[in-house]
Amino acid sequence: MSKRPAGIQELQMTRDHVIVRTSVIGIIANVFLAGFKAVVGLVSHSIAVTLDAVNNLSDALSSVITIVGTKLAGRKPDKKHPLGYGRIEYLSAMIVAAIVLYAGITSFVESVKKIIHPEAADYSAVSLIIIASAVVVKLLLGRYVKAQGEKVNSGSLVASGSDALFDAILSASVLLSAVIFMLTGLSLEAYVGVVISCFIIKSGIEMLCETLDDILGSRVDRELIAEIRKTVCEDEAVSGAYDLILHAYGPEKYYGSVHVEVPDTMTADEIDKMERRIAENVYQKHGVAMTGIGIYSVNTKNDEVKEMRSNIRHIISGREGVLQTHGFYVDLEQKIISMDVILDFALEDREKTFAGIREDIQKAYPDYSLRIAMDIDA
Repeated sequence: MSKRPAGIQELQMTRDHVIVRTSVIGIIANVFLAGFKAVVGLVSHSIAVTLDAVNNLSDALSSVITIVGTKLAGRKPDKKHPLGYGRIEYLSAMIVAAIVLYAGITSFVESVKKIIHPEAADYSAVSLIIIASAVVVKLLLGRYVKAQGEKVNSGSLVASGSDALFDAILSASVLLSAVIFMLTGLSLEAYVGVVISCFIIKSGIEMLCETLDDILGSRVDRELIAEIRKTVCEDEAVSGAYDLILHAYGPEKYYGSVHVEVPDTMTADEIDKMERRIAENVYQKHGVAMTGIGIYSVNTKNDEVKEMRSNIRHIISGREGVLQTHGFYVDLEQKIISMDVILDFALEDREKTFAGIREDIQKAYPDYSLRIAMDIDA
């Protein structure tokens, strides 16, 4: 594996620095908010304010885990983990999600207890000022954290920023319930606590699902795929790039493989030079290490094969759900037709459609053996 270019190394260091710095700011802000709200909640006997303080504390703990995860994920590859420790960020995100979910469930239970056994709240002007200030702080903090997360493409920071903005709305609802109580005597404390708890639980579940998607392997951003394909196809020897697959070993840490179509007249020496050019260009432009570049040989010497290619594409084009065909090659001596067919995942029965395609091609060319693969739209 080639050494990561200096520019990409510096970018990774800057990214980690931004994540840590932003998380530290979040910790400091949330700890102060949690302290003030806890005092207000205990003095005023407000379950909603107290639960809001617990939510701030869980946000601070989440930021701590984000820092630890970022530091561990930044460790250099070693003999035991040759592809690095980047996926630790996924595990840290799962822990954060579990903390948020636990906080939400605990808050829900306590709020229900307060509904069953109500306790009157007692607000003061100072309490209302502190809660209002917390709303403003959370709004500013949320916008800042989210902006920093988008800047360095950190899902954890973007989620934290969005969560902070949402917390501002929840704190505003607590403030509103306090004002209503002072004006009308109607106590909505416990009910607001239930609503806050439900939103916290929802946030925890969503975070958990997103992290599980990362661990299982979700579809990579199509824009990045398109950019890498464009870079590959910029090489003069390449007539098409297919089967591009990226494996994520943490945010912004990808290893990939691709198949390229090249003329059947190229020599092994020419192919080797082309592969090295492609790998270097992709790494320099996108920071993706190409671990494998497969070759699709394109028939260029025989008009009969060109006619067969056109005819088979016409046969396949009449089938619903066919997104693309590639890797077409005909061995006239062995009488073998090879190609890949990409079918839409939306098809109710992809196997049936694929079997129909094979059958139609076999009818058109009964003397040939078929090596047709059903590929995925990665």
